Amino acid sequence: MTEGILLASSDTVDMIKGLFSYKVFGQEVWITTSHVCIAIVWLSLVLFSIIANRKLKNATEVPDTFQNILELIVGLLDGIVEGSMGKHAPVFANWICTIFCFILVSNLSGLVGLRPPTADYGTTLALALITFVCIHVVKVRHQSAKDIWIDKCSPLPPWLPIWLPINVISDIAVPISMSLRLFANVLSGTIIMGLVYGLLGKFALVWPAALHVYFDIFSGAIQTYVFCMLTMTYITQSYGDSN
Repeated sequence: MTEGILLASSDTVDMIKGLFSYKVFGQEVWITTSHVCIAIVWLSLVLFSIIANRKLKNATEVPDTFQNILELIVGLLDGIVEGSMGKHAPVFANWICTIFCFILVSNLSGLVGLRPPTADYGTTLALALITFVCIHVVKVRHQSAKDIWIDKCSPLPPWLPIWLPINVISDIAVPISMSLRLFANVLSGTIIMGLVYGLLGKFALVWPAALHVYFDIFSGAIQTYVFCMLTMTYITQSYGDSN
């Protein structure tokens, strides 16, 4: 009986399913439930953006509720980016606001029965790799080769590059740690909720809402904020002395 319960719980937790596959250059590529959930989140954000854009184009002097909400969201996100990145905020404000909205909506999608896209490591790794590229593009554009070399040899003198391999490994670890932090926190909540519904079945009524408040809303919002703050901190630091 215990084995049966464990098997049932396992099926509930493992919600990534292959829907269909197709051939690309002779390789089989699967479209999974994660791709569908990402598409739903993306389409939801695009639809919201279109509605918001039309609303703001016809903004009234006395704003209604929806316009107030839009202005609150934009003002809040702009304030976070400007407070963290200072004079560099205008360059990355759109990107930070985009990933903030995407990650937050992805984390909250569990409330409507979707599997959060951020519970798939492929999603979080892709986001972290984009951040990684931004960091080093900014560094190459705003720092000289000499400054980069000195930084990589730090804390020892540049003519003694003993710490070079360690610093390079530290750079490579940035996208890995960022992606794993977001992925693990979201996945753990997804697994716990899957076990709750799988083990309790029809008895899981009303009270699991408290768990959803923590795992989907509170923890989801915190992880979104942490990912974006780390992104802004690393990019700002990559400007070097030009900060």
